[in-house]
Amino acid sequence: MKKIILVLLALIMTVAAEAQKREMRGAWIQCVNGQFQGMGTEKMQQTLSYQLDELMKDGVNVIIFQVRPECDALYESKLEPWSRFLTGKQGQAPSPYWDPLQWMIDECHKRGMELHAWINPFRARTKTTKQLASNHIAVREPLSCFSYDDLFILNPGLPQNRDYICEVAKDIVSRYDVDGIHMDDYFYPYPVKGETIPDADQFRVYNNGIRDINDWRRYNVNLFIEQFYKTIHATKPWVKVGISPFGIYRNKKSSSIGSDTNGTQNYDDLYADILLWVNNGWLDYNVPQIYWEIGNKAADYETLIRWWNQYASGRPLIIGEDVERTVKYADPKNPNTHQQAAKMRLHQQLPAVKGTVLWYAKAAVDNVGQYGTMLRNNYWRYPALQPSMPFISDKAPKKVSKMKPIWTSGDYVLFWTAPKGKDWRDKAVKYVVYRFAADEKVDINDPAKIVAITTNTYYKLPYANGSQKYTYVVTALNRLQNESKIVKKSIKL
Repeated sequence: MKKIILVLLALIMTVAAEAQKREMRGAWIQCVNGQFQGMGTEKMQQTLSYQLDELMKDGVNVIIFQVRPECDALYESKLEPWSRFLTGKQGQAPSPYWDPLQWMIDECHKRGMELHAWINPFRARTKTTKQLASNHIAVREPLSCFSYDDLFILNPGLPQNRDYICEVAKDIVSRYDVDGIHMDDYFYPYPVKGETIPDADQFRVYNNGIRDINDWRRYNVNLFIEQFYKTIHATKPWVKVGISPFGIYRNKKSSSIGSDTNGTQNYDDLYADILLWVNNGWLDYNVPQIYWEIGNKAADYETLIRWWNQYASGRPLIIGEDVERTVKYADPKNPNTHQQAAKMRLHQQLPAVKGTVLWYAKAAVDNVGQYGTMLRNNYWRYPALQPSMPFISDKAPKKVSKMKPIWTSGDYVLFWTAPKGKDWRDKAVKYVVYRFAADEKVDINDPAKIVAITTNTYYKLPYANGSQKYTYVVTALNRLQNESKIVKKSIKL
């Protein structure tokens, strides 16, 4: 038993040494699977509160919350109807009334998490939706959509549709204090044998001199992505734009730079040229959905994560991770355990990888295969700031002032004063508190020394008997979590 404990302690210390100070640790909370449909306000709030509490314990620092699955809304909107995935009937407001997006923003911010609003840009109706509200875009403008495999898709070839999606996103960003806006892999529909995309008429009208319809479809999506990115940053420059594409860009048989895989392709099948978007800076973080296991014959996880690391490093690369599949399959090099440890080692080894988003939140909350336990005790044991995004802004707040420990109401509390800021770039919105023992060198790059990331301008100190000396350090963060210079104070506890 003693030997096992020593091995576990060594493992924890090894992981801690490799812990990243800046890392996106996200989880997708989806509604399109019907997990909240007709649940009612109180029960849904209880369910979400429990999920957020457990995810916070796991170390999650970003929630990506689905708010627009089919040109509808899990928030108050004058542009689109209430979602049936909330109330059971499209267009019907929740009762008792609440705004799930606003509620989630408040709850996430209370827990120190970012909230990214997740929209499905072009999907206008899922297969299971049989009745649309009178103010739904497919009812108001039926020619704006095409039908494919029992789905309705907003036609990306129509300029007004691109404008419309940007208008919806701008409405969200302008009215809600979201930290990011996120879209997933639904651009043109996934190909289905025997189905043809009915867009020949639009191609004739809007081809812009492009002769190949496949090139034209990619051109349409490229136009949209560029317009979308510029719209968001013109509205609120600090709001991050994230895209979560399918896990394969191109197979090697289709392109010399393709991955050694054999599956559906972003570029050829979904008309999503994700590398162009990364290289042109039309997104702020990229989350390819590498949902397969290590050793998958058609799409090996290790092959794909190495491919994305090599070709898509122009923006922070975050790995979309399938929790259930990870714990379902054994590690090929260690058959007695599942693949979480092997995948995390790859994350740590590859320099472009700046984080993970879990598919999906509930699987982590349910702790399948002890996945959540390993996050909270090992991989995400210490807090982390968000990845740096100097391409948005590299400006940081000035340092805090008047830092001093004071006894108040029986507690020993470290107080400081916020720095003055003119705009979002230098305005402090959070603070990082570090603690170092008397014999330790101050090194704020060590996340193990972070004791709090807080919106407060104070921190309650763990006073014992006043015999132990520590150095406390406080820094200020802006909306992008760019960090100020340090202020330190020697304190006896």
